[in-house]
Amino acid sequence: MAHVTRQCSLRQSAFLTANSSQFMRVSDVQRGGRRLGLCISAAQVSSNDFKTGMSIEMDGQPYKVVEFLHVKPGKGAAFVRSKLKNFLTGNSVEKTWRAGETVELASVENKESQFTYTDGNDYVFMDMTTYEETRIPEDESWSKYLKEGMDVQVLTWNGKVISVDLPNTVELEVVETDPGVKGNTAQGGSKPATLETGAVIQVPLFIQQGEKIKVDTRSDEYLSRA
Repeated sequence: MAHVTRQCSLRQSAFLTANSSQFMRVSDVQRGGRRLGLCISAAQVSSNDFKTGMSIEMDGQPYKVVEFLHVKPGKGAAFVRSKLKNFLTGNSVEKTWRAGETVELASVENKESQFTYTDGNDYVFMDMTTYEETRIPEDESWSKYLKEGMDVQVLTWNGKVISVDLPNTVELEVVETDPGVKGNTAQGGSKPATLETGAVIQVPLFIQQGEKIKVDTRSDEYLSRA
């Protein structure tokens, strides 16, 4: 069983969770008796247990697991092929791991926050516990679905804001798309649609301008009418 390799810097009230393949320390981060958020201290995980969205540390930098695939060739050892996004640079890389290889989890703190407004290219978020504001430069990977008042998770690593986690599903209005075609169903094809936040996704042909739809923010896919 792997062990915790580092701790968060803030005072914590922690509890431990464990299974046969990984060992994490999940902590309430507190200051002055107030709960500031959750912190996942750096631990280790097997490449066999990768999950989409998991935060890992590689070469001293935090990465998000975007995609992964377990491969068991006819000859040779099994391996895990992955696509990772660097939280600091925004660049994506592909990395192949041995099956069962030990990987360090990034020590990431999640803070419950609310998107309040934009100021130039900065997005301003309010910590819902301390009411402190955080300014984060625009990143299309999360900003394309943001609406004022939306609740999100602001992610920090080693005291530095690295990303924003959106809800898995959001409801947004279609502000521009070609006219709907009568008689079409969900299997009848798709067309591009611009949403109220500026994001462009593919929607079924029957969707009309002005309708509200549900979107999966992880896959950029249309789910249903809202």
